[in-house]
Amino acid sequence: MKIKVSFILNGLQVTVETEAHRRLLDLLRDDLNLTGTKEGCAIGECGACTVVMNKLAVNSCLVLAGQIDGAEIITIEGLMKNGALHSLQQKFIEKGAVQCGFCTPGMIMSAYALLLSNKNPDEEEIKEAIAGNLCRCTGYKQIIEAIADSEI
Repeated sequence: MKIKVSFILNGLQVTVETEAHRRLLDLLRDDLNLTGTKEGCAIGECGACTVVMNKLAVNSCLVLAGQIDGAEIITIEGLMKNGALHSLQQKFIEKGAVQCGFCTPGMIMSAYALLLSNKNPDEEEIKEAIAGNLCRCTGYKQIIEAIADSEI
């Protein structure tokens, strides 16, 4: 069954017609060509597909198209403004929090959602916010440092 959903994506109003059972992840990657959001596990365990929906970090592989009607969605592509990286993205580079890069977009989006609600999180709050994001390369130390040193 086809449905029409309207939502704000990275600051722009978007309307798409799609299958009701289609995942937000697939809409972003396949229909809207926003490939920064990655598919890792497809069951909400790895966090690679994390986006911010209504100011909360969500696994886009678990969100159905009908759930985004009227929502505000921010992807990793939406953080960049006027060709410049967001300060959070820049801190990940400066602190060496980017290794293979596969987890990085989801990790940054979880951090961004945290910083939206808590401008100055402590280390435990950062660890809790990124607990759903798996990284096999960095050991998390650099990631935590990058988030702690960021502002939005």
